[in-house]
Amino acid sequence: MSAWTDLRADVDAEYTALRSIMDDLGDDDPRWDLLTPAEGWMVRDQISHLAFFDDAGRLAVVDPDVFATAASEFVAATGDPMDAHLIKGRSMGGTELLAWWDQAHEQMTEAFVGVEPSTRIPWFGPSMGAMSFLSARLMETWAHGQDIVDVIGADRQPTDRLRHIAHLGVRARPFSYLVRDRDVPDGQIVVEVIAPSGEPWRWEIGDEEPASEAASITGTALDFCLVVTQRRNVTDTGLTLTGRLAEDWISVAQAFAGPPGPGRSHVNEGR
Repeated sequence: MSAWTDLRADVDAEYTALRSIMDDLGDDDPRWDLLTPAEGWMVRDQISHLAFFDDAGRLAVVDPDVFATAASEFVAATGDPMDAHLIKGRSMGGTELLAWWDQAHEQMTEAFVGVEPSTRIPWFGPSMGAMSFLSARLMETWAHGQDIVDVIGADRQPTDRLRHIAHLGVRARPFSYLVRDRDVPDGQIVVEVIAPSGEPWRWEIGDEEPASEAASITGTALDFCLVVTQRRNVTDTGLTLTGRLAEDWISVAQAFAGPPGPGRSHVNEGR
């Protein structure tokens, strides 16, 4: 299979993995209203967020002009732009909320069937290549799923689908500085992580300079993905950071679009 076909299959597999966990929550299960590690967001809010942006992804493919208008209104809205879909999700029972997500995801993935991987997809900011776009949808499903499993105590085993997220996190390094109005520091960082399957994954980021100090990030792919999606503070993982470049990047790393993320506090902070 091609990389494009593999990616589309992995997006579906990530959705299916989280969807099977949500099957354990009945229509009026009180766990829908548990607060997750994302400040102010309940379990139901994580699902309505995924449903809303899967819906938006479908529209961006099938009617880019209509999407562009909707995206402009979304960005220009006063107050928290997330409020509308969170309010919608909070008005639904669990069954209806999952049905919204099911339909949104199915229609989005169907819309991408005839899309070429080089196609630019409009979004809430710069357009994205189709490969990057679907990688981002996979990343969002996994990351918001992490917030859910953390609070309901579900067991979710890591898979090699994490490679999409790790690669996105590496590629997003310049963006992590851009949204903070900072220049990307010169020098090279080597990322070497171990996949859930045991396979080694390696990236070399930036330009190697003879005078620059060695900088590297090593550990498991799971820990790396938890940090670049801001689901864990690096001090609560087994990642090893070598050099100031690696430490500086990890302090701002975010694989997702939008304004600077707040990150996550160390689990023992304040205790």
